[in-house]
Amino acid sequence: MADKKIPADIRKMSFEDALEEMEDIVQRLETGQVKLDEAIDAYTRGAHLKDHCQAKLKEAQVRIDKIVLGPDGDIDAEPVET
Repeated sequence: MADKKIPADIRKMSFEDALEEMEDIVQRLETGQVKLDEAIDAYTRGAHLKDHCQAKLKEAQVRIDKIVLGPDGDIDAEPVET
């Protein structure tokens, strides 16, 4: 896949919605009842959805990493820049 840019409609999706669509694509492809051109398009969209989900997970990890224990042992959260 030459173009790894994630389409705007996928960038707007939540992690859960993107994951759900990716699961639907996998199920459709696994049936073997999809025409070749449709399968290629679905695979490409699935790859974009995967990239989006990975980016969302990375964002979540960064947010989690910003949570640190304060000097009194309480959990303090540093502000997250968006």
